[in-house]
Amino acid sequence: SFLIRLDDIFRTMNTFTKEIWPNGLRAVYAPMASTQTLTILVLVGTGSRYETKDINGISHFLEHMFFKGTAKRPGKSDIAHELDAVGAAYNAFTDKELTGYWVKVDARHGDLAFDVVSDIFLNSTIPAEEIEKERGVIIGEIDMYEDTPMRKIGDLFEELLYGDQPAGWDIAGRKEVIRSLTRQNFLDYLDKHYKSQNVTVAVAGHIGLDEAKAKVQKYFGGVREGQTEKPLACSESQLNPQVKVSYKDTDQCHLILGARAYDIFDPRRWALGLLATILGGGMSSRLFIRIRDELGLGYYIRAASALSSDHGYFEVSSGVDTKRIHEAVEAIMEELRKARRDGVTEKELQKAKDFIKGGTLISLESSDEVASFFGLQEVLTRDILTVEQKFSMMDKVTSDDVKKVSEDIYQNKNLNLALIGPLKDKEGFEKVLKF
Repeated sequence: SFLIRLDDIFRTMNTFTKEIWPNGLRAVYAPMASTQTLTILVLVGTGSRYETKDINGISHFLEHMFFKGTAKRPGKSDIAHELDAVGAAYNAFTDKELTGYWVKVDARHGDLAFDVVSDIFLNSTIPAEEIEKERGVIIGEIDMYEDTPMRKIGDLFEELLYGDQPAGWDIAGRKEVIRSLTRQNFLDYLDKHYKSQNVTVAVAGHIGLDEAKAKVQKYFGGVREGQTEKPLACSESQLNPQVKVSYKDTDQCHLILGARAYDIFDPRRWALGLLATILGGGMSSRLFIRIRDELGLGYYIRAASALSSDHGYFEVSSGVDTKRIHEAVEAIMEELRKARRDGVTEKELQKAKDFIKGGTLISLESSDEVASFFGLQEVLTRDILTVEQKFSMMDKVTSDDVKKVSEDIYQNKNLNLALIGPLKDKEGFEKVLKF
């Protein structure tokens, strides 16, 4: 029945098994009775923050190269043909502190999924001729991001916050570096970072626990042993509001207005997330109503928190009418000032909690989201909270907690504004950035 299925789903979200092998590899299992799919997700605790300037972009480039052939599957299209033949969903991703590879299949093809993911992860040959071809693909991807200001504005904002250090560099890297990387660079990077103590395998879906353990042992037993170093600490220093403008002949201005905040371990992160939801989560949030519904300044407006291992920030992102850009920045600032001055209501706070809970439960009906939910926590924090535990932590947050967070982060010395559009300078914006 429907009620039994809901019970199965919620039980899955709060039940997982974690094991750490003698070599340090971590495995997380989340069997699901409510799905017919299976997801295998392999995560490595490395990304662009672990790079030096001379190899910036190699984490992302390597992610591409893993799909270019193995000893068992030497053809560059062999992997795609094999997975497409069973209707699999598959991809990889690179972030600043992690890289992931995943396959989601009809559970009847679970062995194929395990075999392919483990093969590309452990046995990729990184062919020199394919590196040369893929340079053009990577440069094309960089150009695509440059041509997509809604996407590029995030890179510009982090560059403004963190400057010339790994936390401020683009994940995709710079074209001149992409053109210069050698096969030996890739092999050295693999040897340094893709080691057992830095790897997490997450398995979620229609599979028994004992079977999942046996398959991880079978397919990932050959992982390279060892540990890796942590990245250099992120350096932060700011005394006054900062503005960065990138000129581009666009039809609207894209902006991120934000403030330095907390890292992923800070207990105030729960209140910060709720504050972001109240301000810019959904079509009934304060910013959506003000910027879009009341003022008609643009199509999209949202707020979020971005948390890393030793730094983090709060952000408001939007695309607005260029002729009204100063009005938009002032309107956003006024909403932040209101939150700092007046706090939030109990009704707003409860609504935000229910908004997050509902979105979480909806997403976790699928095996790939469950694998990500548990796997990402393990690789980033080494401490997994269940859905029930996360909801419990969030429920403890009071309106006073939210107000204290807004008072703490909404200060002139924390404010940053990045803009992309047909703007020639940053004149007039600094005087608006004040509380």
